Amino acid sequence: MKMSPSRRTALQALALAAGGVALPGFANPAGSEPTLDQLARGPSLDALARMKGLRFGSTLGSLGRASRFHDTAYRELTGRECSVLVAENETKWPQMRPDPNKPYDFRAADEMFAWAKSRGMALRGHTLLWLEAKWLPGWLNALNYGSGDGEAARRMLDDHIRTTCSHFGDSIESWDVVNEAIAPETGELRRNVFSAPIGGVEQIDLAFRLARQHAPKAQLVYNDYMSWGGGNNARHRTGVLKLLTELKRRGTPVQALGIQGHIGANPSEAPAQRTAEWRRWLDDVMALDLDLLITEFDVNDKGLPADFSQRDAIVAAAARDWLDVTLAVPRLNRFLCWGLGDKYSWLHDFDPREDKLPKRPLPYDDQLRAKPLRTAIADALRAMPAR
Repeated sequence: MKMSPSRRTALQALALAAGGVALPGFANPAGSEPTLDQLARGPSLDALARMKGLRFGSTLGSLGRASRFHDTAYRELTGRECSVLVAENETKWPQMRPDPNKPYDFRAADEMFAWAKSRGMALRGHTLLWLEAKWLPGWLNALNYGSGDGEAARRMLDDHIRTTCSHFGDSIESWDVVNEAIAPETGELRRNVFSAPIGGVEQIDLAFRLARQHAPKAQLVYNDYMSWGGGNNARHRTGVLKLLTELKRRGTPVQALGIQGHIGANPSEAPAQRTAEWRRWLDDVMALDLDLLITEFDVNDKGLPADFSQRDAIVAAAARDWLDVTLAVPRLNRFLCWGLGDKYSWLHDFDPREDKLPKRPLPYDDQLRAKPLRTAIADALRAMPAR
């Protein structure tokens, strides 16, 4: 029986977690098998990506409960593995301007971006307009614009996008102009403070046109977390495709779709149907003449076994399945993880495990040791078609 790539990845991961497995090209001189850390000291993930015409990257952050950027070992791991950087929170509206009576504060982003540029890394901007109200500044929501306040609302959006884009200039190669506009429960547009005075699709169209005006050289991206599978995922995909179709009809200068890639690892789902539906949906997106990016990849291990080796094997297999389909899209040219080490993953706080055990959603563990997920990503990059 021919073994599927995901099954092979899972078996390799289990063997590695148990003490090592022989993989072609990685034999140690003494005859012992290589550890994951030894494998990770080979070509970087970005080097593997570049062999296929892709660039690999990740997020860094210096705000919140712990600064990943000021963790020297973590920062250097990011510099070794990546050639693209995106700020986790430091270029979002609430963080840059928490008080409307004070000027924008770009210091945290500037510090990280200066480091990244010194390493020759490309920069992504995230995000000019996070459409959901709870992620906008509190003072902005309190303005409570009415339907007759369209000009004031447009001036506010223009001021924000102009100020942000002008500050960073051409150093940002790609902007997530609008983030998460579709509610997965319904597939419809979310509402926010700009919905009444400007409109739903209209505010998105305006944000892209303002971004094109103030960041004329940047790639302009719509970014969202639609995933494969049924239920809310299917409704979410349908809503995103409907929005993108309408934006293209209007002539909105949207150039790419950012697929966040926050996937789950649910062995009970029917893999063949899930894969076929995902592939068809990607084809529908490509028919709109858009480029594609993976912008925030990780694998949620909620509900998986407590045992680390079992859990890591399932996560690696799920990642390989998803990446094999998604990386096959010819117009996908950027692949970013939402962090590299489990220690700092946003999922610990946002979606904790019921057993209170730490999550393991990223390529490296809390001690920055390579995990089977890192191997799965590397293998997917080696196997993907060249751009």
